[in-house]
Order: sequence, then structure tokens, then C-alpha cells
Amino acid sequence: MLTLDDAVDLTRTGDVWVFRGRSAADRAIQVLSNAPVNHVGMTVVVDDLPPLMWHAELGRSLPDMWTGNHQRGVQLHVLRDAVTVWAQKYGQRCWLRQLEPAVTRGMEDAILRTVARLDGTPFPSTARLAGRWISGRVPLKQRSEAAAETAYCAEVLATTYQAMDLLPKQIRPNAFDPGSFWSGDDLALDGGYRLGDEIAVAV
Repeated sequence: MLTLDDAVDLTRTGDVWVFRGRSAADRAIQVLSNAPVNHVGMTVVVDDLPPLMWHAELGRSLPDMWTGNHQRGVQLHVLRDAVTVWAQKYGQRCWLRQLEPAVTRGMEDAILRTVARLDGTPFPSTARLAGRWISGRVPLKQRSEAAAETAYCAEVLATTYQAMDLLPKQIRPNAFDPGSFWSGDDLALDGGYRLGDEIAVAV
């Protein structure tokens, strides 16, 4: 187990944070994805800024570091603050999974382009969240290719990993759920990359 301070010092761009809560909504997501987790986010480290978390949520407790606004949906937060909110306000346990090896400059550029494109995208309602996840499993030829008007946490992470060429682009991002990024799912990444086992983080 790591302290939050040690985890913030250790984390690098591309690392995944997974969360598990006990609310009714958290349990519903866990049951739907058949996994013990219900939220995911990704570390982004940019120049001399503190480590950031790239994720999507309903709350707007923290300022978005891309726009400077308090907003719902897809957001870029100071990582330490985001983990603290999820642990203390939402009652979540959290773990860090490190991406190995380190990302390249090209991957970093792809992440920032994805942030510029998705930041501020609304988070779907519970019904639309389930609908988006189910629609991601419909065969390609049967799907609508309309641009997403909403996005949830695992969809944002999958979209970003696809931009980094870590996940195949023929799989729709909304086919992924938080459990996809839990170690028990054996997510296969491209380019020789892998996610390490969960490291518990004490907040």
C-alpha cells in the first residue's frame, strides 16, 4: 500500500486509477461490468504542472485545469485533489495501476489533442450510460456513427488509449467499462505496453 503522497510522486502519464465505492450507483456499475470497480481515471503529467487526473464524473467539486471552470462531465483535475474527493466525499477506495514502459512524446501529444477535443463533454444520465455501454457491443455494421454527445469515465480512458495506439481503434470506446481496466479483465494493450497490478493507495 502507498500513501497518497507516495502515489502522486510515483505516478506517470498513462497510469490508471481505479475506484470502488459502496453506493447503490457504484454497486450497479460493478454488477453491470462484473468487476469490483466502478470508476477509472488516467494520470497526465504536463511540464511543471502537478500530476493531473483525466476522467469523467457527474460532480463539479474541483476546477477543470483545461478550462478553469467548475463543470460536470469530462474533466482534467489536479490528481491529488481528485483522489481526495473520490476517497473522502464519495467514500471510494482507490488503486493505482502503472503503465509500462513510459509513454513517448508522440503519445503525450495524442493525449493533449484528446483532452482538447473531449474536455467538457457531458456525463450521461444513468439510463444513457447503460445504453451507451450496451450499444458499444453491437456489431459495427449495425451501429450509428454519430459523434458522441456524452461520455463516461471508461469511454474517455479507452478513447485516450486508442489515440495513444494502445487499444485497437476498431473497437468502439463505449464497449469498455470500468471493469475493463481492472487487472482481473486481462486487458491486452498494443505496442508492448502493459498495466501493472493494482497498488492500494491510502488517503
